[in-house]
Amino acid sequence: MSSELTPNPPPIDVAAEPQIAVQNYPPVHGIIPAVEAILREPGRIGATLRERGHGRLILALLSVAVFCAIVYGLVVGTFSAGQQLWAAPLKVAVGLLISGLICLPSLYIFSCLSGSPVRLAQVFGFLAGLLALSAILLIGFAPVAWVFSASTESVAGMGALHLLFWIVATWFGLRFLIGSLRQFGPKSPEAVKVWAIIFILVQLQMMTALRPLIGKSDTFFPQEKKFFIAHWVDCMRKRK
Repeated sequence: MSSELTPNPPPIDVAAEPQIAVQNYPPVHGIIPAVEAILREPGRIGATLRERGHGRLILALLSVAVFCAIVYGLVVGTFSAGQQLWAAPLKVAVGLLISGLICLPSLYIFSCLSGSPVRLAQVFGFLAGLLALSAILLIGFAPVAWVFSASTESVAGMGALHLLFWIVATWFGLRFLIGSLRQFGPKSPEAVKVWAIIFILVQLQMMTALRPLIGKSDTFFPQEKKFFIAHWVDCMRKRK
């Protein structure tokens, strides 16, 4: 047959194929820009963590997390007042940081298992962003929590309300973390979702280990070890 009837296919233009767009974000420097970036343009956090000198960003995010946790802890302490006005802020801030540090090694391992090429310092930065965003959201809920603290005497009710706020804040924080890890590679960090369950369990147990955060107690730390579910059951029984 003639070559005219079977023409050769045109060459494929590689440059015309769709490419994964990588947006160039301006770097984040300072506490206020870090807050604005994590709320409006979370991609800037990951872009800054790719650059040298990102330690300042990590420090800014941790500072935001601690400050917001202290302020929210103060609102938590207004329910019982007295010693809780300084004990609750201290416990909330310390508990938040310790939970993050405890879960940092496992987060790095699960990130590697998911195929992400992130380094340990970058994972630490994303974790700091998770803590900062969660604490910022808790600040947003603080006025609502204060209204209930000033108008109710139910310890169980206030505990459930704070738990609800924590769930919402942690969900958004985890969404930021998983979305940020996707910036470092095309693979979906499915293994990190398993880590998210571990992180939630650690924080729930930390709340129990540092109790009381709402009610009053004769000691700063509890004298009895309890699993957080057992503690919740005991609280509900006392309510009845």
